[in-house]
Amino acid sequence: MKPSLRKALLSLAVLLFWLGVWVLASALVGQELLLPSPLQVLRRFLALAGTAAFWLTVGTSILRVLTGIVCAVLLGTLLAFLTEYSALCKALFSPVMMLVKSTPVASFIILALIWLGRGILPAFISALMVLPVVWANVSAGIAARDPLLLEMARIYRFPRSRVLRRITLPTLLPFFRSALSSALGLGWKAGIAAEVLTVPQPSIGKMIFESKLYLETTDLFAWTLTVILLSLLIEKILLKLVLRAGRKGGAVHA
Repeated sequence: MKPSLRKALLSLAVLLFWLGVWVLASALVGQELLLPSPLQVLRRFLALAGTAAFWLTVGTSILRVLTGIVCAVLLGTLLAFLTEYSALCKALFSPVMMLVKSTPVASFIILALIWLGRGILPAFISALMVLPVVWANVSAGIAARDPLLLEMARIYRFPRSRVLRRITLPTLLPFFRSALSSALGLGWKAGIAAEVLTVPQPSIGKMIFESKLYLETTDLFAWTLTVILLSLLIEKILLKLVLRAGRKGGAVHA
């Protein structure tokens, strides 16, 4: 049996096991208000997905969160280069990154709500959570460059653009991909959490909050399923795009 097929079968078996646990737990509880069954949640999810309001809500939340993530990736990458090439910048920004990384997201949400509007706050929180992750990984990638290759580039007087293409970017790509893998999930969950606390209109977070408020447990599970599926889908798509761009860049500059 091929390793890929074995891995897929194992993943399917694990999924079926936990679905079975869910079905059993739902049957033992016996109340949809407390724990709906997977079938009830799936039916509600499909019913929601058949409405235009669902896609408007999903699209708006995706736009908010991805805006924050993209801004954080760009800023985090820039700060990583600045702090690796400038001791002053490293002294200035490293404590800030550590502070952001160690502070609970709920604290930032409450503080930011004082200064920012509800519509922009989820994007800001997503960016804030993603920024230190991207900065740390990209910084590690820059530091991991082969010193012998850098010395060779210095001896042969390679221009900085060539050093960037031939040495820095190939070394950086695995670290950047790892940063995205961690940051996408973190940024997405932080953005949705910010929406739950600030309830902007329209948003997935608002629907989750209202489902909890009105004790619509099946809706709560259906919207949570939406968050999980979107997180997996966004991560898969963006990581594939990054990997493809890296392969093309390697082929062009080889």
